[in-house]
Amino acid sequence: MALKKPPCLLSLLLPFLTLLLLPRADSRSFVVDREHDRFLLDGAPFRYISGSLHYFRVPRVLWADRLLKMRLSGLNAVQVYVPWNYHEPQPGVYNFKGSRDFIAFLKEARIANLLVILRPGPYICAEWEMGGLPSWLLRIPKIHLRTSDPDFLAAVDSWFQVLLPKIYPFLYHNGGNIISIQVENEYGSYRACDRNYMRHLAGLFRALLGDKILLFTTDGPEGLKCGSLEGLYTTVDFGPADNMTKIFTLLRNYEPHGPLVNSEYYTGWLDYWGYNHSTRSIPAVTKGLENMLQLGASVNMYMFHGGTNFGYWNGADEKGRFLPITTSYDYDAPISEAGDPTPKLFALRNVISKFQEVPLGPLPPPSHKMMLGPLTLQLDGNLLAFLDILCPQGPIFSVLPMTFEAVKQDRGFMLYRTHLTYTVFEPTPLWVPNNGVHDRAYVMVDGVFQGVLERSMKHKLLLMGKIGTKLDILLENMGRLSFGSNHSDFKGLLEPPVLGQTVLTEWLMFPLNVDKLVKLWFPFELMKKAQPKFPSGPAFYSTVFPILGSVGDTFLYLPGWTKGQVWINGFNLGRYWTKWGPQQTLYVPRPLLLRDGAINTITLLELESTPPECQIQFLDKPILNSTSHRKYIYALSADVQSASEPMELSGH
Repeated sequence: MALKKPPCLLSLLLPFLTLLLLPRADSRSFVVDREHDRFLLDGAPFRYISGSLHYFRVPRVLWADRLLKMRLSGLNAVQVYVPWNYHEPQPGVYNFKGSRDFIAFLKEARIANLLVILRPGPYICAEWEMGGLPSWLLRIPKIHLRTSDPDFLAAVDSWFQVLLPKIYPFLYHNGGNIISIQVENEYGSYRACDRNYMRHLAGLFRALLGDKILLFTTDGPEGLKCGSLEGLYTTVDFGPADNMTKIFTLLRNYEPHGPLVNSEYYTGWLDYWGYNHSTRSIPAVTKGLENMLQLGASVNMYMFHGGTNFGYWNGADEKGRFLPITTSYDYDAPISEAGDPTPKLFALRNVISKFQEVPLGPLPPPSHKMMLGPLTLQLDGNLLAFLDILCPQGPIFSVLPMTFEAVKQDRGFMLYRTHLTYTVFEPTPLWVPNNGVHDRAYVMVDGVFQGVLERSMKHKLLLMGKIGTKLDILLENMGRLSFGSNHSDFKGLLEPPVLGQTVLTEWLMFPLNVDKLVKLWFPFELMKKAQPKFPSGPAFYSTVFPILGSVGDTFLYLPGWTKGQVWINGFNLGRYWTKWGPQQTLYVPRPLLLRDGAINTITLLELESTPPECQIQFLDKPILNSTSHRKYIYALSADVQSASEPMELSGH
């Protein structure tokens, strides 16, 4: 029997040497040095140059790619929100799996050598559905969001008692990479100005996270008065067109000593359906950044990579009329929606290199892009033909129509059905009083599409029908308000429709689960349905296609289609609204596509009308700035600015 070789001394000591090389948690700190107007990281002067990235707008498999490009751009930190509604879809039901695995994102950021500035809300804005607040809060009668209303605080406390303990091990002083945490978000822009609410949140954060973590607030200049709170470090946000000297001087009224911080320096801006694509010039953005860095300020660029509002997750604003936000959240950011470095990125990198070391080596080149098509889609059938699959539990009856929230339908679509109780011999106006359509209604009489009613629009449809005629109204939730007063934004029919002078009653409501239908039954169940010769209104279309060559990122183009929702291999890409623009293509990340000749499925729910050929294409470049419906939109409200003047509603 061979004798075992005695272990060498080095192998015995290796585990202990490894421990010595790791940073000790008790030696790590991130604090404000008020005497010298700076941050200290582990006792040394420190300034962060950060960028915003939202993990919930980027497929998980692409997180590492985006974070690496941010680090190679010269950033030393990433700023990220946590959307409450993304993780607690129903009260007490939590989801931190897959692309919702926030802890995995923190680990990816650490691998990329990026510190983390965390913004967990509970309200985040971010142009996200309801500003990140879960819509099930609206089921609570008379709840007052973002205030010290006991019902709201109870829900917030319950959520943070789940979230914050997950975060605790990743705090910087505990050995993690989270250096600071924001309390609420731009609270000074909210009408309530409830300091007891802010004090409650600050106390909750301290109780669950301890006293060592730096807590801060962020507000626009006009919101500093109500948004700041003693004991929380005050920061401000503004863009390249704003007066930096004036705003930082104002900030000193609230934070006399310590580093200057711009928590949201806008590299671009968001897009609304019907407006032109927003851009920010490279010289303006780089000049503003350089001016702030020369002052020694810490800066976070919002956004550094925007991503995509997949599914139904876009938010909305309201200024004169309801303004839903596009599926693309490209934001004219330094890293494009498809993850590519842009000229803006290289210009910003050059500025950063003047103030701190930028990692050596080139940035990865743009990803491979793919073209495919045109492909012809086949009609699978009108939406009304699939109610038994879309709503297997059957309809809900009510004398007056109920909102989405009342029937626990959070997003997507719901069908309202009633029958005429008398014959309408002549064209008679159908309308909904008090702006009661939230947000867009597709009206059908005995299955025949009649037209659209929508929020903020004072138009009517003319209808006729015999007694007993079936009236169907498909309601689309276009995204709940995400900024500003953020009042409770209920969806559906908020008032009963009126036909002539008759209030319509006796409604059946069908909450529709379209995503489940697409994922589990397409295309097999649909192929069994009789296909109408002349499709009218909301209908499903689909086709299958292989990819024989190399697979790349691509952009789905829907020329001639009007408005709807699109899925690829069961994944909800988001809304298209080709007729209004500006966005004409939908970003399709390459991980969604099957290669080597495997069959891919694409499904459309077209809500209005299709082009004669029913064709689509996949392009190798996005089209984000083409608004074809401009005159119609802007004639409707004197409050709405010109399409050539993008509207800015401060805050994110």
